[in-house]
Amino acid sequence: MRRKASLILLAAAVFFAVLSPLLRWYAFPRLAKVPPSQYQDTVLVAEPATLVDYSTMKAKKVPRLTVVQTLKGNVAASDRIERTADRDVVVWDTLTHIVGPDGKMVSQIPERYIFDAHTQEPVHATGESVDGDAVRRDGIEYKWPFLVEKRDYSYFDAQTRTSAPIHYKGTRTFHGMEVYYFEQTIPWTKVPLPKKLPIKGITADSVRKMGTTRWYTTKRMFWVDPVTGAPVNGEEIHQEELRGGDLLPGGGKVTAFAGHVKMRPDYVDAVVALVSSQRILVLLLTSYLPWGFLTLGVALLALSLTLEARS
Repeated sequence: MRRKASLILLAAAVFFAVLSPLLRWYAFPRLAKVPPSQYQDTVLVAEPATLVDYSTMKAKKVPRLTVVQTLKGNVAASDRIERTADRDVVVWDTLTHIVGPDGKMVSQIPERYIFDAHTQEPVHATGESVDGDAVRRDGIEYKWPFLVEKRDYSYFDAQTRTSAPIHYKGTRTFHGMEVYYFEQTIPWTKVPLPKKLPIKGITADSVRKMGTTRWYTTKRMFWVDPVTGAPVNGEEIHQEELRGGDLLPGGGKVTAFAGHVKMRPDYVDAVVALVSSQRILVLLLTSYLPWGFLTLGVALLALSLTLEARS
């Protein structure tokens, strides 16, 4: 009986020892993915901020500017793209809506971001766009890959429609979580005017014909959970200018928008709670279960050898 029991224990030990690396290196890359139907909204504020007064074309200080970012998974679009892409695809339709202290729209820029559900690498397909303009992304946007590495990544900037390195700046503690801190600085760059402007009767095309251009610079900061790759906090030191042309009295330039944009505290708490719950699922496949099964396999092997020795 001891001999039979030791063989059963040996078989179980081999099973769990083999299952351990399979979970980590085979199952995890296939099971861990961003759901195609995800919906999330985030509110950020700049207190105070500088905005241009379009009636006088002069910059003025305002007590608060609010940025509402909405992210919605487009399941129908992802299903359509998956038929030809031969992989799991997520399509995010996002909207960045900025309002002034009076509740009136300052700017509004929609995006369509298409990426691999497992790796977060961009998938180039019809519909990939920023503010209605077709783009071809290189690098990540909004979310880092699962199991973030301590290195620089290529991050897409929607204003310039280009990608640039976002630099890993170290490990920090944020709301009790260990996070990776990243920074990206975009130097002053000429960028397109938003297609939807707050000035009645004036369009981006008419502004361009007057010779006025829009310039932009930002310092972008993210605190990223290294397990899920989800940012738990984000900030931007953002500046925009209108330069030259007939729109500005006497030419020159004027600040269109400037401010330190931060995520509202209640949304920070909500994001931290959401990410904390999701990271448990990733850790189960990458750490808890693989190491647990390996430990169990070693214990069963030791018990099997003990019974075999006694028999």
